[in-house]
Amino acid sequence: MTTMDLDTVDHLLTTTRAVRKRLDLTRPVEPAVIERCIEIALQAPTGSNAQGWHFIVLTEPEPRARIAELYRRGAELLMQRYAEMQLPEGDLRAQQFPRMVESGAHLLQHLHEVPVLLVPCIEGRPQTEALVWQATLYGSIFPATWSLMLALRARGVGSCLTTDHLFFEREAAEILGVPENVTQVALLAIAYFTGADFKPAKRLAARDLTHWNRWGTPR
Repeated sequence: MTTMDLDTVDHLLTTTRAVRKRLDLTRPVEPAVIERCIEIALQAPTGSNAQGWHFIVLTEPEPRARIAELYRRGAELLMQRYAEMQLPEGDLRAQQFPRMVESGAHLLQHLHEVPVLLVPCIEGRPQTEALVWQATLYGSIFPATWSLMLALRARGVGSCLTTDHLFFEREAAEILGVPENVTQVALLAIAYFTGADFKPAKRLAARDLTHWNRWGTPR
């Protein structure tokens, strides 16, 4: 049995951040790097081995600018939702929220400058399906998307998974030529990152979110 270097694996898994302010907007990302990371991503599990995934890679200025504009419009709608959120005083997420908003605003202003935008897609339209089929469809693309982000991170390339442009998914489909039977699930901003490394983020305690055998039961 081959033993993995757990320190390296754990570091990769705990420091693959949503990179926004530290994306290097001046350095191109080589197409070969994107292609290799997609090849790695395609080793992820997929429901019934259907392999209905697709990845639209945007490197030309015009489509990047048009998708970035949809993202900006969607972000405005999302900020309205954020304004209505109520988190308990002292909640870790409330403490982190202003920093997240600042970081998100930076990406909002510069998304069209990010060297690579990538749209993961999956064959099928889950919106009217039963929950089990929705879960199967999304569960067949997000593992590959996360694997892609990990593969990029391992090569010194940062990424940020967003969904704001999906408020206008059909407009995006027209821009990108996406067939009607294919669903866009996210938008990745991809660029080399500045600085040396990332640290694990502060998160809610795992013990408070883990239920053994029945909801609300600790170990």
